Amino acid sequence: NKPSSVYDKTMVQAVKRFQKESYQDADGVIGPSTLRKLNTPIDHQINQVRANLERLRWFHNEYKNDYVLVDLAGYRIYYMQDGKPVWQSRVQIGKAYRQTPIFKSEINYITLNPTWTIPPTILNEDALPAIRRSHSYLTRNHIRVLDNNGKEISANVVNWSHPGNITLRQDAGSGNSLGQLVIRFPNAYSVYMHDTPHQAMFGANQRAFSSGCIRVERVQELAVLLLNDPEKWNRATLETELSTKKTRNVTLSKKVPVLLAYWTVDVGTDGRVSFKPDVYEQDAKVIKALDNHHTSSQ
Repeated sequence: NKPSSVYDKTMVQAVKRFQKESYQDADGVIGPSTLRKLNTPIDHQINQVRANLERLRWFHNEYKNDYVLVDLAGYRIYYMQDGKPVWQSRVQIGKAYRQTPIFKSEINYITLNPTWTIPPTILNEDALPAIRRSHSYLTRNHIRVLDNNGKEISANVVNWSHPGNITLRQDAGSGNSLGQLVIRFPNAYSVYMHDTPHQAMFGANQRAFSSGCIRVERVQELAVLLLNDPEKWNRATLETELSTKKTRNVTLSKKVPVLLAYWTVDVGTDGRVSFKPDVYEQDAKVIKALDNHHTSSQ
């Protein structure tokens, strides 16, 4: 049969599948973004596979039992048991200029109804400029101003051009930037996983929206799995505790490993290979290191 020149339903479905595998809007329209992906040189994709095989080597067989895997480039999170995902959801990760780091740790406790202490980068780059435009930013967002002794002070006594050693802390509540729940694990980056009031953003295909932490869709479900106590901490009892609006830390009976990984290639259960956008532009660094190692070893 001669190839058809008609853009028929079969072709539309093929394009949609390609778009989905490329983390684009699967609308079936070959626009500029889809066309660029279709024209990706094969050498580039081979190198992408090389980079990801190297990343896999870093963590291969790292964990045997229960652990949490955050697939940063894929914007997904998985709760793994015996090497298989028993729960998964969508995540939002750090923006390209505020990247979520790659590391491993152990989840040790969960904060219910958290307050949020605004970290230095967000304070300097986001909060202070907004406050200088209007002090109503503080009241709108339920943010308190604390001095260097942790005592609340009035915003009117602060010189916002040079505020000095102050802390901004957002009250717990539905509008809190961390939502209703935070999952904590020790690390040098002040990164954690949390709920978010920005639920609509989970609908985007590419979800690099945060300031470095990981926003988790349906995070309450993950919390119940981590607490691993169906009688004391099922979904109903968790919701009851959250409804009190009281801030509380709950220690896990057993620490759960967590791995934040960055893979830009996936192999589906059907064996098809998907190439994700390299949102943090890290593939080239890995490929260069591999090439240099190959050259030096010759």
